[in-house]
Amino acid sequence: MNQTIRIIGGKFRGKKLQFPDSEGLRPTPDRVRETLFNWLMHDIREAHCLDAFAGSGALGFEAHSRGAAKVVLLEENPLVFNSLIKVASAFNTPHLTVKKMDALKFLRQSNEQFDIVFLDPPFAKNYLPLCLQTLANSTLLKLGGLLYIESPNEIEVDLKTWEQIKLKHAGQIVYSLYRKLK
Repeated sequence: MNQTIRIIGGKFRGKKLQFPDSEGLRPTPDRVRETLFNWLMHDIREAHCLDAFAGSGALGFEAHSRGAAKVVLLEENPLVFNSLIKVASAFNTPHLTVKKMDALKFLRQSNEQFDIVFLDPPFAKNYLPLCLQTLANSTLLKLGGLLYIESPNEIEVDLKTWEQIKLKHAGQIVYSLYRKLK
């Protein structure tokens, strides 16, 4: 069964994107995405963005629509990956890249650098502490870069590494934005 999200702002505003029904896949709600991209409005244009647990691709495709110079979407589930490839190819742009890869492996091994990283992993897997530690100890997210986190509850971060910029609750999720300090 296919499900649909829509891009809520930017060049492709209103464009509908299909994604498959897959266990643990929950697209970031429209209201949350709208708030997030309002937070990012001065940072998203020409940014290099990583959507580490892409799922439906809602965050990555929204970033592309709003002017990001480069967006990399990571997904290891074959069904969901194939759906992301299909959606990305419809944009017909070299600015979108979809990789079939474990996000933690990518965070550990990639030599790429990003201005913004979106972390919205499956809640049941508790990936966030390891992702935060990996990002803190690498140059994948540039100094001064922004980290978006979506989680089922507030998480503790190392305040020497991460400056909290925003934090909000929406239903069963907590979403927050941090700046990398070191």
